[in-house]
Amino acid sequence: MISNYVDRYGKNPAGKDYCVGDIHGCFSTLKSALDIIGFDERSDRLFSVGDLVDRGPESDTVLDWLALPWFHAVQGNHEDMAIDYVNSGKQGCENYKMNGGSWLIDMQRDQQNAIVSELAVLPYAIEVETDMGMVGIIHADCACSTWSELVERFADAASKYELRRLTDQCLWARKRIETGDRSGVPDVRAVIVGHTPIIHPLLLGNVYHIDTRGWLPGKGYFTFVDLETLEITLPIPGMTGTADRPQSKLQGPQASANREARQ
Repeated sequence: MISNYVDRYGKNPAGKDYCVGDIHGCFSTLKSALDIIGFDERSDRLFSVGDLVDRGPESDTVLDWLALPWFHAVQGNHEDMAIDYVNSGKQGCENYKMNGGSWLIDMQRDQQNAIVSELAVLPYAIEVETDMGMVGIIHADCACSTWSELVERFADAASKYELRRLTDQCLWARKRIETGDRSGVPDVRAVIVGHTPIIHPLLLGNVYHIDTRGWLPGKGYFTFVDLETLEITLPIPGMTGTADRPQSKLQGPQASANREARQ
């Protein structure tokens, strides 16, 4: 751990490290996708870009997943909404319900508290070391011009107001993907984000956007990034085992084509 808000993980000497897009309470679908890509719970690690809850039917099992030793997540804007709804009341009931929060709204108060107490301690950013360099994971975007500045600002946040300004960008920003900004984040090998639903994984500079709507039945799929190789792995039904799993290294021209398809 670098600070209360940024976690760091060393290299995985035993297996592979993957990052997955937004989950939104579709944990059974995620488990099936992990089986397809050959994920090994004994040695592999799975990192999440956040938005573990809301919309899907299994948000109430989020604590079971957070207890898994191989699963590590950052906080997303839907965790932020859940925390605000329970702890401060700033997130109105009707607004949160429209955003998929009925599962939490309908719970008893003690159940709500148990869940949001765990969501509230999730980091806002994760760093993972690989042989090729460090990979950053954050929900929506790096809120600073460099990753090191982001980490420093989290460490130096002296008030709730400063922290809120920073996390609003990290959890909610869409400017990079909306403008097609390819400038990237210069002092890190790659940054992996979710938050904005897209049809295909999209690469802008060294920022990988991977919320390919795995939580939307029949219309989306979970995208996985191998953090060592930065290869994109897509769980295509009917393909099993590591030898058959479809992989492609996302390059600039492909990212451009994906962006055109999204518009």
